[in-house]
Amino acid sequence: MVARVEDVPTTASRRGIWGWMLFDWAAQPFFTVVTTFIFGPYFVARLTDDPVSAQAAWSNMATISSIIIAVFSPILGSIADQSGPRKPWIAAFAVVKITCLPALWFAEPGSPIIWPMIFMILASIAAEFSTVFNDSMMPRLVSKDEVGRISNVAWGLGYLGGMIVLIAVVTLLAANPDTGRTLIGIPPLFGLDPARGEDARITGPLAAVWFFLFILPMFFFTPDAKQGLPLAKAVRSGLSELKGTLDELRQRSGITRFLIARMFYQDGVNGVLILGGAFAAGMFGWATIEIGIFGILINVVAIFGCIVAGALDRRMGSKTVVVISLLILVAATLGIVSTGPGYTFFGLWQLPGADAGGLFGTAAEKAYVVFGLLIGLSFGPVQASSRSYLARSVALDEAGRYFGIYALSGRATSFLATLAFSAVTYATDSARLGMSTLLVFLVGGLLLLLATPYPADRPAR
Repeated sequence: MVARVEDVPTTASRRGIWGWMLFDWAAQPFFTVVTTFIFGPYFVARLTDDPVSAQAAWSNMATISSIIIAVFSPILGSIADQSGPRKPWIAAFAVVKITCLPALWFAEPGSPIIWPMIFMILASIAAEFSTVFNDSMMPRLVSKDEVGRISNVAWGLGYLGGMIVLIAVVTLLAANPDTGRTLIGIPPLFGLDPARGEDARITGPLAAVWFFLFILPMFFFTPDAKQGLPLAKAVRSGLSELKGTLDELRQRSGITRFLIARMFYQDGVNGVLILGGAFAAGMFGWATIEIGIFGILINVVAIFGCIVAGALDRRMGSKTVVVISLLILVAATLGIVSTGPGYTFFGLWQLPGADAGGLFGTAAEKAYVVFGLLIGLSFGPVQASSRSYLARSVALDEAGRYFGIYALSGRATSFLATLAFSAVTYATDSARLGMSTLLVFLVGGLLLLLATPYPADRPAR
């Protein structure tokens, strides 16, 4: 059969591939520094005097974002397949993200939480939509044999970028509220006042500047799809194509099973990333420095995990990497929800309660850090190899719509994960029981994935 023009991958230069991979480097500080380790825990522990209600509000923010992302990602992906180039879409959503993040600076302690929630919702939506279009560019850049490697390398670069920004925050910007000094013993740069949360609030503007600077190589050097239909026709054709794709999924049972499995386990991953740092801050009273160091340790391990996973993905396949990563994630999540002041494994292992001083001074905190490192080892590969799993399972001319549905599968029920957390937390007044609900999503997705063929377009045995 003669290949269509869209089925022939673009031969990207090394510079073009690196430009594409730097998108993850540019985007990750928002997730690492703002959502997970600095601004999120600040929102929960210091913005108000009620950390339980604040954590539920943070979860609600994630729920609203997820619903919007789930609804519109496949629609936008289908439209992009018809209109052709992805870069204009990425640029449009970058403007939204870069505009909203600096507004987090105004989230002072005691101020209304509604405004930072709105700006976080808009920034999260823009971040995810731009990722949909960036992901759909990947199959055009390299052969299917190489997508697993560059996907994991790009993800590792993202963690490296996030870690660099996080290190800058905890060494140069974030200070101990008692001493007024950063981790390296200097006053915070720019005269930031930790008592007013300025060391956490600065992460919004910082992430915006970082994102702007490092997405530029992708725009300059990475090849894009050729121009397709005019926008109005692309919208009509894309919506029609999406309907056809949803009908088509009934015949492509392997891809359908993969997307459903990913829908469940990615919801669990999202929940761990969004809520894990805030959960630790609320339980142990960690300040910005402790949360930042915790994030740095996780990101160091995550980079190593992605490097190893890139090699394993090429030799053993994406499915094997995802399954191993999910097993580690389940064990680690069970570990963190079973740990509290003075105990771990739900009290079966009692720990000394004395604080030895310094960072992570109690034995329980050290146990939590160990479980966090296991999460860091696995959550990058589970996402990067899921991306390459799909890239190996679809044709180039359908990459946009299928990566849009892929984004849907990562968000369609993620509001259920955070909603389950919020509902259980409200009902029991226990964030620990709320965190336990994430295990249902991780284990359910793993069991479904085990029955999925690889690549997913192959008939199931």
